[in-house]
Amino acid sequence: MSLHRVAGGRVDHEVGAKLPGKIALAAIDFANGTLAVTEASKKKRAALYVINGRDQLAARDPGGLDVTTCSPRDFTEALKRTNRTLKRVLTDPHVVDGIGNAYSDEILHAARLSPARLTSQLDDNEMARLHQAARDVLAHWIEELRAKFANRFPGPGDITAFREGFAVHGRYDQPCPVCGTPVQRIRLADSEHNYCPKCQTGGKVLRDRSLSRLLKDDWPKSIDEL
Repeated sequence: MSLHRVAGGRVDHEVGAKLPGKIALAAIDFANGTLAVTEASKKKRAALYVINGRDQLAARDPGGLDVTTCSPRDFTEALKRTNRTLKRVLTDPHVVDGIGNAYSDEILHAARLSPARLTSQLDDNEMARLHQAARDVLAHWIEELRAKFANRFPGPGDITAFREGFAVHGRYDQPCPVCGTPVQRIRLADSEHNYCPKCQTGGKVLRDRSLSRLLKDDWPKSIDEL
C-alpha cells in the first residue's frame, strides 16, 4: 500500500508487518493497513489515552480558547493572565487551542508583532490586531487544506509543518512576501521560529540562543548588519 501520514503516526504497513524500530509506540490494525503511532523526537513527549465517553474526553482538554470563535475581550484576558512572550503564549494549549509553532509564526507576521514581545507590552490596538490576525490566518489555512484534501486522503509529504504559501515559517533567508527582507530565525531546543525583522521587530535581529552566544559581538543587531 502507499504511504499515508495521519496525525500522530503513519499508515504505511500491511497488517501484521514489522513496525519502524525504536520510534514505534503502538500499532492499530485496520482492514486496509496498520496505523503505526510513532515519535521521532528524543524528548519522548507522546502519550496515548483510552477514552470512554465524553466526560473522559473533556477531562483531557487543556482548556485553551478557540481563537476562531472567542471574543476579542476573552482573547485579551486569556493572553494577559501571565506575562510571557507572544510566541510562548500562542503555542500554549492551556491558553489558546490548536495553533502550534508553524501557525504562530504566520499569525505574528500577519499581526506585525515580534515573537519576543511580552503580553503585558501590547496595547489594546495591538491585541485586537493579533486576535484578528489569528482568526484570519487560521480561517485561510483551514479553507486551503479542506479544499486540497476534499477528494483524497493525505499522501506522502502532505502532513507537514511547512506549507507552500507560508509567509515566514520554514522560509529562513528567503524574502518576506511583504517587504522583501530576508526572513530570520530563532533556534530554541528542537524548534525553529521564523520572523521578518522589518515587518515585526523594527529592523532588529533577535538573538539566537545558540548561534548568538557563539558569535558574541559579531552577531548582527540589525538588518543593515546582516
